[in-house]
Amino acid sequence: MTSLNDLPLRDDLRGREPYGAPQLDVPYALNTNENPYPPSERLVKALGEAVMDVAGSLNRYPDRDAVALREDLAAFLNTDTPGAGLTADRVWAANGSNEIIQQILQAFGGTGRTALGFEPSYSMHPIITAVSGTRWVNASRDEDFGLEPGRALAAVEEHRPDIVFLTSPNNPTGTALPLEAIRAVLEAAPGMVVVDEAYAEFRRAGTPSALTLLDGHPRLIVTRTMSKAFAMAGTRLGYLAADPAVIDALLLVRLPYHLSAVTQAVARTALAHGGELLGGVEALRRERDGIVAWLRAEGFRVADSDANFVLFGTFPDRRGVWEDLLERGVLIREVGPPEWLRVSVGTPAEMAAFRTALKQSRGGTAPRTPRAGSVGNSEESL
Repeated sequence: MTSLNDLPLRDDLRGREPYGAPQLDVPYALNTNENPYPPSERLVKALGEAVMDVAGSLNRYPDRDAVALREDLAAFLNTDTPGAGLTADRVWAANGSNEIIQQILQAFGGTGRTALGFEPSYSMHPIITAVSGTRWVNASRDEDFGLEPGRALAAVEEHRPDIVFLTSPNNPTGTALPLEAIRAVLEAAPGMVVVDEAYAEFRRAGTPSALTLLDGHPRLIVTRTMSKAFAMAGTRLGYLAADPAVIDALLLVRLPYHLSAVTQAVARTALAHGGELLGGVEALRRERDGIVAWLRAEGFRVADSDANFVLFGTFPDRRGVWEDLLERGVLIREVGPPEWLRVSVGTPAEMAAFRTALKQSRGGTAPRTPRAGSVGNSEESL
């Protein structure tokens, strides 16, 4: 049998492992930050009709530039962030936000160039950076997983990166960035600044989006996804907002006809039913805040979250706790800093199962003694 080592693989790919969260058949899957609420029967019917409408022309290529979809995405962003003033020529779409990230790195990264991020953060940023031949620099976040503007500014001035990745709300910590930190990076960065807002719809009321900074910052890119709040993870639709010149740059590297006619039709239908799909966001916010309060009451350290997941700890044997929960039918994520675990916010029934499983696991109830370096703004954060 031929093995990977027998193939003329690129040297920089040898020894790497493919990305992937466990996909296991369990009663309670709380590990990939999906929206737990499926589309209604009415929406399922609408999605089926949209696919049928394009099925008869699948012998033809789709709209290469997805103009109608981009118009719909711009309209949604203008509603999400009043005053954004976006038009189709300032929006781009691809197969999930990962392809968006890949295209950005293909256009602005590459051999001899550097991308900088502040970890712990989204693990695909350094992975796609490396695959694109770009050098990755980790500048690290603050102890509480935030990012103080002065720290961010110092990192940019030291490394002078071609691309800076900022994630808000951050994955896996859930931390939202203040606009002051983003402005500081924009003022100092010599290249592109990418603000990954995959979980933006879950942010707390009054937390501004980086979309408000687009005017006057032609090197700023704000990325979003329909996989999370829109409950369309299976559709694979990511998008960004930026200066029209950025879109022109991405056209140079995007594959022809990269978005199928089916994907475009499904995404447009989902946007047309956005009120229904986003209707569960507020419930998920309440469930998130409830699980944060419960974990802290039980004595765990918990990172403040503006997303649909919660990072909590700490566990000397986090693998053992993860396995204990899995044995009880609850799948969460072993990701982020050592000794921490991440749980996606699910339905009330799913979160009840998580609480029960955690109390029964070897993690049990955490010590209630306050420790140095506590995370979170609450006085009960341990």
